[in-house]
Amino acid sequence: MKFSVDRALLLKALAHVQSVVERRNTIPILANVMLVAGDGVLRLTATDMEIAVVEEVPGVAIARPGRTTAPAATLYEIVRKLPDTAKVELDHPGGDAPLDLRAGRFATKMNVLPVEEFPSMTEGKMPVKFNLKAGVLRDLIDRTRFAISTEETRYYLNGIYMHASESDGQKVLRAVATDGHRLARVEEALPDGASGMPGVIVPRKTVNEIRKLAEETPDEIAVQLSDTKIRFTFGTVQLTSKLIDGTFPEYERVIPKANDKILRVGKGEFAAAVDRVAAISSERSRPVKLSIGQNHLLLTAISPDQGQAQEELDDGSVSYDSTPLEIGFQARYLKDITDQVGEKLEFRFSDGSAPTIVADSAKPEALYVLMPMRV
Repeated sequence: MKFSVDRALLLKALAHVQSVVERRNTIPILANVMLVAGDGVLRLTATDMEIAVVEEVPGVAIARPGRTTAPAATLYEIVRKLPDTAKVELDHPGGDAPLDLRAGRFATKMNVLPVEEFPSMTEGKMPVKFNLKAGVLRDLIDRTRFAISTEETRYYLNGIYMHASESDGQKVLRAVATDGHRLARVEEALPDGASGMPGVIVPRKTVNEIRKLAEETPDEIAVQLSDTKIRFTFGTVQLTSKLIDGTFPEYERVIPKANDKILRVGKGEFAAAVDRVAAISSERSRPVKLSIGQNHLLLTAISPDQGQAQEELDDGSVSYDSTPLEIGFQARYLKDITDQVGEKLEFRFSDGSAPTIVADSAKPEALYVLMPMRV
């Protein structure tokens, strides 16, 4: 295998694929990226056996078609440190000979591992196929992933649950995440071809990788599904991932249906006030108490070591017309949810100890549930 390619093109592709490689693993080949050159295209593949990312680089000058593997992190770092305008030449004569890399006056040799050892994750049929606008996928991820659980023992919560559903008589694609303390549920119109999709749990790492890859693309993203795998394809990139083999809980049962005490408050004023009063305590799980009255809100935080802080919000930014209420929430959870909504927050309460619904008045397709803390 021998080819030359612009440093910028190679660096972009390496940045995409090498991010799935685990820095520490017990299988040496998983630290490598597979390079396949032929027909004017360079194809790079990396995998951790749970996710595989493949990217094609067109316009490569191929002197000798072939394939090999190279240490992903090392190759990426070398190419990253080359001059912006460098032309990179890679030459592998075959077998266990090292891979030669040259760029201008720079030259290095890298050890390779046999291509035959590189695992394939892209095989198997995926019967469900539909397209999603890149912006829609980014929105589904951004508004739910903060609620993904990091508790490994509850592995079935370690991802976003995506499934076809109905809302007000309309078919929707719904994304749900929960860690038992908060729940995020966001929905979009169901794409053509998605009505027969199984309910799937997309793992946290996959969610983060596809979000990075989809950051700048204006393209539609092709989604393919089976009961065990999901694939996202757009532009020159393809990501295939295993799904979490588990049953997502019946989340609808924890969404309150009769919360009738409504507090509306400006997001900016509320988020800033929470941030200020919570600064009194360095505890990660520090609670903030909301004391709510007629068009009035008092936020209070207490630290046994540091003292107490409070801030009032009233008529200008608060609307509340029900019985007085006191309830406490973890400051970090409040911030995570307020980050997802627009200019106006809507809290729907039952009482001071029951789950609370948080919504965005302007975006009814998104709904959040927050469990209160004892304060």
